[in-house]
Amino acid sequence: MERVFKGRPIVKGKCKAKALVSHEGFNTLASYQHSLMFGDKKAKCSDQSNRELYGKEMAGRALCLPQTIGSTTGGLVLYCASSFSREPKCMLFSKEIDSLAAAGAILSEVWTDSDMVAVDMLGDEFLSFVQDGDDIEVFEDGSVKVKR
Repeated sequence: MERVFKGRPIVKGKCKAKALVSHEGFNTLASYQHSLMFGDKKAKCSDQSNRELYGKEMAGRALCLPQTIGSTTGGLVLYCASSFSREPKCMLFSKEIDSLAAAGAILSEVWTDSDMVAVDMLGDEFLSFVQDGDDIEVFEDGSVKVKR
């Protein structure tokens, strides 16, 4: 089964990755804190409040979420994760991206070798459909193909 969703590209690009899904807000600082402080190259989520992601590897995955929450350091944390090659392959938002996540994604594109794609406004139906481990393919125009 496969479906295609259309969103708004924030950082354009093409990529393929396995889905990692959270239906809760993504606290960027709490999620990456352990990885950035202690050198966890797989970037296992350290946010104990996020039951869906806690302990799962985020690096190289298609991170599917409604929005980011938490600290105003969120953009800098994404930039740092990208600097250390621990970023997700793409960040796919069902809702409108917040300014901090957008800044982190754009800074990562401009100032690192990161190829982290960011697409927002994919809709609640996207987040209801996608499941952990689904194959995700993202296109330059903001289209996202989800395949089981």
